[in-house]
Amino acid sequence: MSHDVRFLGPDDLRAAHHLFASALLHAPLDDAAWASAGAASYAPGRTLGVHGADGTTLVSTATSFPTTTAVPGGELPTAAVTRVGVRADHTRRGLLTALMRAQLEDVAERGEVLASLRASEARIYGRFGYGVASRGRSVRVRRSGLGWRAGAPAGGTVRLIDAAEIPAVVAPLHDRLARCRTGGISRTAGWWGSMLTRLTDTHAVLAAVHTGPDGDDGFALAVPSDGETFGRATLAVKDLHAAGPGATAGLWRFLLDVDLVGAVEADLRPLDEPLELLLADPRDCTVTGVDDETWLRVVDVPAALAARSWGEAEPVLLGVHDPLLHANSGVYRIGDGAAERTTGTADLECGVAALAMAYLGDRRPSELAATGWWTGHDPKALARADAAFSTGTVPWCGTFF
Repeated sequence: MSHDVRFLGPDDLRAAHHLFASALLHAPLDDAAWASAGAASYAPGRTLGVHGADGTTLVSTATSFPTTTAVPGGELPTAAVTRVGVRADHTRRGLLTALMRAQLEDVAERGEVLASLRASEARIYGRFGYGVASRGRSVRVRRSGLGWRAGAPAGGTVRLIDAAEIPAVVAPLHDRLARCRTGGISRTAGWWGSMLTRLTDTHAVLAAVHTGPDGDDGFALAVPSDGETFGRATLAVKDLHAAGPGATAGLWRFLLDVDLVGAVEADLRPLDEPLELLLADPRDCTVTGVDDETWLRVVDVPAALAARSWGEAEPVLLGVHDPLLHANSGVYRIGDGAAERTTGTADLECGVAALAMAYLGDRRPSELAATGWWTGHDPKALARADAAFSTGTVPWCGTFF
């Protein structure tokens, strides 16, 4: 069945948001919330939709906003895909497939090399070429009284700012920090407006900025969890970015020293955040889960491979298969610090989703081959691929959308 996917105009955006909220079983925004942040959170000309048989009722939608992603060696223009929804009485009819195809074609035409999303269900987006490119862990750190390990970084100074100061102080600081870590993305004014509206409408926000030897180098936004017993509150970290271990230690030390707080919780923190190494009792930090974070889609494979820096390795020929964007399919020579399209027989092969899993450095080609994501024709090529794709850092984004 074919579906007429169209770009939606400004007058259709509230209906699109209502449909998306309903698909997630959420209530729609009221007039005040829509006027203050809802409409402004949509980037112009980037929202797609399909109408039902009557031609007027919206039954599926998807949108994106422009951003940049920090990749090994640089940054690439990216479409941040979000608010994807199909009305419950129109699922299993190919609407999502039509939307994803149309959106990928539009993103490619815009010259955006990557697309990125956060998946509500892990089984959905792999068939459109998205792969898990970064992961995060959820932690709960209790305030046991033992505190910090002797010799742990002390950090710098921390100051609190008013919620009204966050756009001017924290937003530019975030974008500077995000560029320093593979996987980080820039944030739009619409993203900040939507996020801050959700936080400040229902919570008292604790906004902390860390200052190190070279100036501001980290921040944390936290709110008290609902229903906590007075004197043993739990702080929920909603946003925390830091330039290094010193700023990380300073912010977490501050949060755990807030009066009346018994524990601090945070979701999707970097896998390599060294909390256990900072605490006198490492068991004060409990990892409560490890989840997928960035689902990455390489929209322009030649451009993405050419833009990335590569580890020292003998050349390897990688065959990439992309059934949706056929121009990406081909053989690529990776080696000598560069990547380019070539001819010949591939040493290794993978689908475009599996390429995304290795692109930022989250997974090694050898482990992807061992689990069936990649196919190896030359066993020796896997070691070369591991060396080429190695980054020395753990990718992480820290931005939910």
